[in-house]
Order: sequence, then C-alpha cells, then structure tokens
Amino acid sequence: MEFEIFSGTPTELAADCLVVTLGKSGTLSASAEAVDQASGGFLSARYSDGDIKGGPGQTLLLPAVSGISARRVLLTGSGEGELNEINAGKIVSAVAKAVSAIAGTIAVDLTAVATSERPEAWWAEQLVLAIHANQYKYSLTKADSEPAPKAGKLIWIGSDISTALTVADAKGAGTDYARELGNLPPNICTPTYLAEQAQALSAEAGFTCTVYDEKELEEMGAGAFYSVSKGSSEPGKIIIMEYKGVESSAPHMIVGKGITFDTGGISLKPGPKMDEMKYDMCGAASILGTMKTLSILKPAIHVVGIITTAENMPAGHASKPGDVVTSLSGLTVEILNTDAEGRLVLCDALTLGIRDYTPATCVDVATLTGACMMALGKVNSGLFTADEELAAELTSAGKYTNDRVWRLPLEEEYQSLLDSNFADMANIGGPLAGATTAACFLSRFTKETRWAHVDIAGPAWGGDGTSKNSTGRPVPLLTTYLLNKIS
Repeated sequence: MEFEIFSGTPTELAADCLVVTLGKSGTLSASAEAVDQASGGFLSARYSDGDIKGGPGQTLLLPAVSGISARRVLLTGSGEGELNEINAGKIVSAVAKAVSAIAGTIAVDLTAVATSERPEAWWAEQLVLAIHANQYKYSLTKADSEPAPKAGKLIWIGSDISTALTVADAKGAGTDYARELGNLPPNICTPTYLAEQAQALSAEAGFTCTVYDEKELEEMGAGAFYSVSKGSSEPGKIIIMEYKGVESSAPHMIVGKGITFDTGGISLKPGPKMDEMKYDMCGAASILGTMKTLSILKPAIHVVGIITTAENMPAGHASKPGDVVTSLSGLTVEILNTDAEGRLVLCDALTLGIRDYTPATCVDVATLTGACMMALGKVNSGLFTADEELAAELTSAGKYTNDRVWRLPLEEEYQSLLDSNFADMANIGGPLAGATTAACFLSRFTKETRWAHVDIAGPAWGGDGTSKNSTGRPVPLLTTYLLNKIS
C-alpha cells in the first residue's frame, strides 16, 4: 500500500474517498467542518435530517459532494466521549470495510478521535491492519474467484506518522501471508510445503534457513517429535530461520506448531468439522508471517524463528496410547492420548532451539488445546508464563494491536497432574485445567529460559461454511512484541 501525509486543505484533495468524522452531538471534525462549509452545510444537514446519528462506527457514504475535489465523502460516527476499546474497534472496522470496497486513493482524517491513549499512530496502524483483513481474499484453488479491490494509496490527514504507516503495512503483509498459509488445503500445505516456503522467504530476505527432516530428527533423538510424524507418509520437519538484524549472542526465539493436518492419530477425532484441522498449523503460519514482516522492515534485532511441522495420522505404524517415548531432552513421555500431539512436537523443537541458540527470550505459539478455547472463546489467546516482565510485554503488545492475550495460571501445583507410573511424565493431565497442564508440560523443557506459551486455539481461525477463514493471528502481537525489544 502506498502512503502520503497531508496537512493542507482537505477540500482540495483529489481522492476517490475522503473520510471525516461526526460526533453524537453533531460536532464535526476539522476536515468535516471544512467540507461542510464548502458544500453549503451539506454534512450538518445529514445529521439534522437523521441520516446519521454519529454513533461509533456508523457510516454514511456520500457521492460527489459539491465544493470539494474528492469523488466521495465517508461520514463516520465517532461516538464522542465513548471511545473505549470496543467503540474504537467499531470505528476502525466500519471505515476499513467501507474504504476497502473502493479501489483508488483514500484520504482519512481521524485526528478528532486521537487521544494520548490512542494517538494518531495507533489509529493508523489499526486502520491499515483492518484494510488488509478486509481486502484479503482466498483464491488459489478457486478457478472463478475474482481478486478483491485494493486501495492504491492511503493519504493520512494529520501528523507525520509515516513510520507507523510503513510498519503497519508490513505487519499487514505478514498477517496476510499467515492467513493464506492457514487457508491452504492440507494436500497442498504439507510439512514439505512449509519448508519450501521458509527456504524461499529466507533466500529472498537473506535469512539463514536450516531444515531437519524426519530421519535426521529420529537419529538425533527427538523421539517425542518422531512419535507424531512417523504415522504419516508425509515426512515431518523442524525448520529454523535466523534473522540477524544486529549482531547478538542471544536472539529472541519464536516457535510455532505446524501440524498441517490433525486427525488425532489413533485417538481419532470425530468426523464433523475435521476439515478445520488443517488450521492446526496456524502457529507455524504466524512464525512465517512474523518473519515476512521482519524481512520487509529489516529492524535491528536478532530473531530465530522455529517451525515444528508434521501430520498426525492414524496409520498402522502410528504411536499408540500407552507408548513411552524419549524426547530430545532425555525426558521420557507416556503418550496417553495421541491427539495431544502438539506438545510432543513442540517440546523437541524447544529443546533443539534452546540448546543451539541460548535465546534471551522464547515465545511459542500453538493451536494447542480445546480447553483454552472453551475458557477464552475466539477473542483472547491464552498466555502462560512464570516471567512477569515477559507477561507484561506480551500483554501490552496484544492490547496495542488488538491481538489480545489473557494470562492463565501456571502454578507448580498443576504439575503433578502430569505424573505417570511408567515415564517421567504423561502427555495429558486428565479432564481438568487442560490448557494449563499443556503449558506445564512445555515448561519442563524450558526451565533455564525466559519463556512464554501462547495458545491460539480460539483466535487462529473463525467463521463457518463459506465464511470460514484464517485470521493470521498472532502475527500483529508477535511483530509488535519483537519490535518493542529494539532499544
């Protein structure tokens, strides 16, 4: 997306659409007031006649308003005094939806709703991300699919926030990339396909990329990973991408679960909605999306992105409930449920990454548990960490980007739920606190590292039927978190 900052007279802007705001009491923003005066009171008359009441997120599209150069005016309700998180989101969503349907140049003035808590840069980022979301359309495997219209240029009326717009566009590109990977059918998006995507992105961006195949991992001793991948004819892989925007001996590591299809293995899932298990690789997609954003922005930070990817299939040589396997760390695991496979592929990836890179911080992202989705729905991702500073950083990044997390417990008392008679631990902890016991399992492989786990089982995809779609979350959260690490 192309950007321009404008601080002149908005009535002279030759845009395809000019976006201005109106309060509930009929108060017009500065740009709206200029348009109103130039048009002989046309905008204020729309309020007086009840065409728009100024509530947050209400819009009225007006073509060819006399006295101004823009082809259309989008009058947007600002709510006035009601700018909480929900109403701010309504305004952004309404504007983005309206302007996304218009191909061409869009001029936007949201200065009247900017505050110290939500400055112009925040509104700009939210708007750009929302435009990306509205303009994304899956089409790869649809012969008759029409591409969505694209806004050619966004003109920001107000302060010079060029950097914020550029960063937001890069986050949007990374999120779109994650959306596309998540939406791909599982016969296309296999572990091999993810490895090829990582290698192509790395070659283009100058990253280092290492791919460990299933046989290498078995020989290495990654028995937890291999216990999942061996049941499929598609070979599993652990993919490591390293971006060195600055020389550092301690990178920030992000790790994503990439189960490209999850049948549950021998502990087979029910048939209805099993097609949605192609989304079980959305953690991996978010790592690739984040690395895509870094490749665009080239920030001064050292990041290692790890994808642990496999299919979980119920073949004759698949793992069975009751099997005991030895992880790369040397700890043994009794597999009580083969559908709790994500933690098995993640634990070996965490061990490998921590061993080889000694990261300053580590954040893993996974569509890990239905229990987390039952607790938080599709609004918040679950956040688990014993590190207060890391929790605060991730929570703040999530709040800023509206890619929110909610912290759930990780107390030591939950660890005993993973006790096993036959191994160092079981891979499930029973019917209670399922999201927490999954995080407890992973914590055993990260003891000397500043680590957090983000369970995205709820927010990773949404909708049903023809509205079903990957969200690309938590790319905005991860990228903001990492960019905030730059001193």
